[in-house]
Amino acid sequence: MKYTQKHIEKQNILLSRYKSLIEQAYNFRQTDSALSDFSEYKAIKLLHKMNKQQFLIRDLNSLQQN
Repeated sequence: MKYTQKHIEKQNILLSRYKSLIEQAYNFRQTDSALSDFSEYKAIKLLHKMNKQQFLIRDLNSLQQN
């Protein structure tokens, strides 16, 4: 159970970083498109990492139920 909680906490940290990068990309969109693209790229990488974490949490929950 502690292991699952650890993954959930990490998921929340990644989500807050993702939101800040998306907001940063939106704010830079009008002034600096290169910086906006870079922030959006980093946000997409974080989203991929969050999806992997979600998959792990789902697998851990199914293992704990068995």
